[in-house]
Amino acid sequence: MPRVQLTARPDYRFATEIAVRTTDLNYGGHLGNDRLLALVHEARVAFLAAHGWTELDCGGAALILGDAAIVYQAEAFAGDLLRFEVAACEPGRAGFRLAYRVTRPKDGQAVALVENGMVCFDYRARRIVPLPAVVAAVCAGPKEAP
Repeated sequence: MPRVQLTARPDYRFATEIAVRTTDLNYGGHLGNDRLLALVHEARVAFLAAHGWTELDCGGAALILGDAAIVYQAEAFAGDLLRFEVAACEPGRAGFRLAYRVTRPKDGQAVALVENGMVCFDYRARRIVPLPAVVAAVCAGPKEAP
């Protein structure tokens, strides 16, 4: 069976750290897959807040999760402080991708690569809407000086 392939991005412009709690562990005694997605959600909210946005107002559009891909690289355990680096990328007509690199700073261990496809959505009209220009600009990254 072929595995999902994700590659680390060259530039993550945001980072936050989140501790693994005992309630984040599964029967194997390590960070559960569902709990990793919950921690990624926390990192997404922090990334949006750093830009003055929320999931209900991201530059003028709300967001809905379109897809999620995870490549696990190592276990994480209760008490581990994890660093979530986030990059907004691949802007499209009605959405963009958020790429995450999850590491454990105390030993430099790569824990996971994660990507989310974010879709711009109008919850009142229940329809997909265009990607706001201000969000597309963040996905494009800083302009290089001539």
